[in-house]
Amino acid sequence: MCLLLLGACQSPATAPASAVSLPEPAPPNLVVILADDLGYSDLGCYGGEIATPTLDRLAASGLKFRHFYNAARCCPTRASLLTGQYPHTAGMGKMVSDRDSEPSPGPYQGYLTDSIPTLAEVLRVQGYRTYMSGKWHVGERPEHWPLRRGFDRYFGLISGASSYYTIRRDQDRLRQMVLDSLPWVPPARGWYATDAYTDFALEVLADHDPDRPFFLYLSYTAPHWPLHAPEEIVEQYAGRYAAGWDSLRHERHARQQQLGLTDDRYVLPPLDDDVSDWSAADPALQWERRMEVYAAMVQRMDEGIGRLVRQLEATGQLDNTLILFLSDNGGSAEDISGRNLHRDTAAIGQPGSYVAYRKPWSQLSNVPFRKFKQWTDEGGIATPLIAHWPAGLPRHSDWIDAYAHVIDLLPTCVTAAGGDAGAMNLPGGDIFAVIDQQSHQQERPLFWEHYGRAAVRLGRYKLSREAADAPWRLFDLHTDPTELRDIAPDQPQRVEEMATLYAAWAVEVGV
Repeated sequence: MCLLLLGACQSPATAPASAVSLPEPAPPNLVVILADDLGYSDLGCYGGEIATPTLDRLAASGLKFRHFYNAARCCPTRASLLTGQYPHTAGMGKMVSDRDSEPSPGPYQGYLTDSIPTLAEVLRVQGYRTYMSGKWHVGERPEHWPLRRGFDRYFGLISGASSYYTIRRDQDRLRQMVLDSLPWVPPARGWYATDAYTDFALEVLADHDPDRPFFLYLSYTAPHWPLHAPEEIVEQYAGRYAAGWDSLRHERHARQQQLGLTDDRYVLPPLDDDVSDWSAADPALQWERRMEVYAAMVQRMDEGIGRLVRQLEATGQLDNTLILFLSDNGGSAEDISGRNLHRDTAAIGQPGSYVAYRKPWSQLSNVPFRKFKQWTDEGGIATPLIAHWPAGLPRHSDWIDAYAHVIDLLPTCVTAAGGDAGAMNLPGGDIFAVIDQQSHQQERPLFWEHYGRAAVRLGRYKLSREAADAPWRLFDLHTDPTELRDIAPDQPQRVEEMATLYAAWAVEVGV
């Protein structure tokens, strides 16, 4: 396939002698948009009932991937996105370290390794202005903040989850917000994090020198808990979730087949054993309201992305802007009631509330897959990926079947910008170079490890385990993409071969 990001199809050596020299195409602007705890099926274009018209439009006129992978959790995925390395190599094998801690340098230090350049640092050398808005979560100390890692401007949340209406202390640890290099505190009223991240992105692009390309990393916290959203959007979903999680799982599953995202091979797994039938759900937990607010959070994020797209259109930049959208992990099953931050007098979604939508609704978000955030089952590591670049990519009406990983985004952006990613000794590659491949025929292994949960995918087969001391399970993802039939007992040699591949990788990256 001939892609504009690889340069002109006809090299100067083969062009006719009389050909007129054409100017080199301008390098594209690059926009990477990362959602937080968004499930595989939450977007409309991936089968969800949530209103996401902007992302649906980008998917319809761009590329949409069926098998794209994150690193199972927020910090590891962000580290891989920014460095093009597996999380352990980048120093983020587990989670971010506290600001006041002094971890030993290495795979689990909890901040980005200084010796590995970030995407912003690489693109700055290529002449890009670099901007970031939103959640950082890969280094709490000032020496690890975005402006020290290649970004020209930054605004957002240095830490992990926080209220969308204020900045608050969580378990005696203050969440940090920063504007460029200085601590920043939201106003007492009228502030909403998702809107603020969009506003800053639009502000820096409005001030940007149009003669230079830009890289924007827009890292939303939505729809990560706590569940907070403007009431006027929440009201639009009143009654939409009254049928309950299992009924709605089947609705999404059917819609995915209608969209061509899945087929009959994608058998819907049963609910986890500890998830009750909807009829037995405790009404005191206000289950409908939780999902209504979650949906409103996703919709508000999509509205913000719509504002960005309209600004790029108005300034004539959209056609030559590569936009990549993905999520950092699957929907979250976390229950945060033990943090004791929720006031019972506050309506869920409003200031003073602090709840999550918990495991039952995460199983809706991750249709058609098993498990959720933190797990290396497909429900934890599968993410939507939308790529949109009218000037540089052919329109592709079908789903991209090739598999790829968040480690591939840095080399993809560097290649699109005209750089030589091949000289960087990276484990990943340009995602656009594989889009005509079939996932079950690919020969590149991909690896995961997070708190002992581990996996390796090679072509149609995936080896995974639920803990460091648990037995390996083997799945044929071509015939069983929702991981319902463990074939490890039937193929011990393949298990041994893939386990050996994993063991070598684990030594290499420092698991």
